[in-house]
Amino acid sequence: MRFHTRKWVKPEDLNPNGTLFGGKLLAWIDEEAALYSIIQLENPHVVTKYMSEINFMSSAKQGDIVEIGIDVVKFGTTSITLRSEVRNKMTQEKIITVDNITMVNLDSLGRPSAHGKTKIEYVEDRLKKA
Repeated sequence: MRFHTRKWVKPEDLNPNGTLFGGKLLAWIDEEAALYSIIQLENPHVVTKYMSEINFMSSAKQGDIVEIGIDVVKFGTTSITLRSEVRNKMTQEKIITVDNITMVNLDSLGRPSAHGKTKIEYVEDRLKKA
């Protein structure tokens, strides 16, 4: 799992129990999945189609730093399927896992569009090709 983003849990991120609100965490995961997909598919027009079962394993509290990890499960014709794990940066304790997040590549009219990608590409590799 490659961890790409860190978030600092602030007071506005908390639920009434004083722990990280699950909806806020899911929004962070969705944004990270979208950014990752945009970079991989080289298209800013990507949308979330599906999120599988979400497994909350622990929580985070104000002041904690969490890391969001993304890995590719598979490339489809018009989609990319990812998995995500979020952990506490300091304790390395898993907070949540999402096994399948399907992101769909869109054309300029908002229709699913083939992306032609079959493997993970890193920006530094693309720059070497240019």
